[in-house]
Amino acid sequence: MPALDLSTHPGHLARRLQQAHTLLWHTVVSEDVTSPQFAVLNALVEEAGLDQRTVGERVRLDRSTVAEVIRRLVDRGLLDKVRDPKDGRRSVLHATDEGHRVHRRLAPRTTRMNQLFLAPLNAEEQETFLGLLQRVADAAEGLRG
Repeated sequence: MPALDLSTHPGHLARRLQQAHTLLWHTVVSEDVTSPQFAVLNALVEEAGLDQRTVGERVRLDRSTVAEVIRRLVDRGLLDKVRDPKDGRRSVLHATDEGHRVHRRLAPRTTRMNQLFLAPLNAEEQETFLGLLQRVADAAEGLRG
């Protein structure tokens, strides 16, 4: 069998996009806060007092990943995790003052990084590209069951 043309394989292209995203993230946004960590912090800046499961659903991270991300953010003092006064079986999360400061510092950088990432495309192409990525990502999440 001849070698395959991986430029037609979505997984190969997705990996290349992820590599480019990671490089831009570390260069433009932060070497200390990862993209998933920022997503969790962003969700809690938008709505404080969410539980871990809800945060994971909002940012589309699986349970084990969101648990690790939250643990790291709590350890770094960017999030507080406290027992829910209405239901002692669950904990709720809040961005700390430092978490809000980090979010305010990084949010404009994420906007700049996205501009650089999408720069090869014109505005209409960017909209189409993002819409198609969203459709494929949504369908792929459905495969998890």
